[in-house]
Amino acid sequence: ARSVRDVGVVAMPLLSLALLLGSSSAYVLTPLHTTRSAGRSSFPVAMAATIDAKTVKSLRDATGAGMMDCKKALVDCDGDMDSATEVLRKKGLASAEKKSGRAAKEGVIETYIHTGAKLGIMVEVNCETDFVAKRPEFQELAKAVAMQIAACPTVEYVSEDAFPQEWIDKEKRIEAASEDLQGKPEQIIEKIVTGRVEKAMKAKLLMNQPYIRDPNMSVDELVKSYVAKLGENIKIARFSRFTVGGSLADEPEE
Repeated sequence: ARSVRDVGVVAMPLLSLALLLGSSSAYVLTPLHTTRSAGRSSFPVAMAATIDAKTVKSLRDATGAGMMDCKKALVDCDGDMDSATEVLRKKGLASAEKKSGRAAKEGVIETYIHTGAKLGIMVEVNCETDFVAKRPEFQELAKAVAMQIAACPTVEYVSEDAFPQEWIDKEKRIEAASEDLQGKPEQIIEKIVTGRVEKAMKAKLLMNQPYIRDPNMSVDELVKSYVAKLGENIKIARFSRFTVGGSLADEPEE
């Protein structure tokens, strides 16, 4: 007869096999583990988690993660879709950070013309290889970024790195001279000025904006989710906004 220890050893390969060969209708995982008490082994305790295949597919469609990663996340979260999504998102963001230093010199230039043809956007989105640049998912991201820029008229720069220091210095001088700050201690003034300038900067930075299709996600997080999905570094290089008559705004009327 097999001992409890033998059963525990056999259980783990069976669990791995169940993960790989789950039926088309559901994945039933029954890991067995043993506990020891006072030098004795207790009987195996079965812990079952039934994950519907449709749920796994839904999570994969929502996150872009692999099937095995989706199954594992759902099992770890007892089938809770929101918790599993959060686990995969954090995993994807961590993966994106590791790839951020890699060169991204391929990509596409995407355009978006808003209804009525009064507003147009042109944006360059880069990746590492031409293979990824041609994938529908990458082009989908580029289109989403172009539409995001069209929906955010205050946005002028991709990220803080592109922000001109001259503008920051000028805004600090203007805010420091505000009437409501006069007579306050220097340290308080500096703290308030910094907060106001940072708030004004965020309104002009593309990567800081809430994604228009999911306000719980920033544009930066959106891009990183595609880095995790496609396995390459992705960067938004630059963009231009065109409005009918916009180039004439500063010219004197005749």
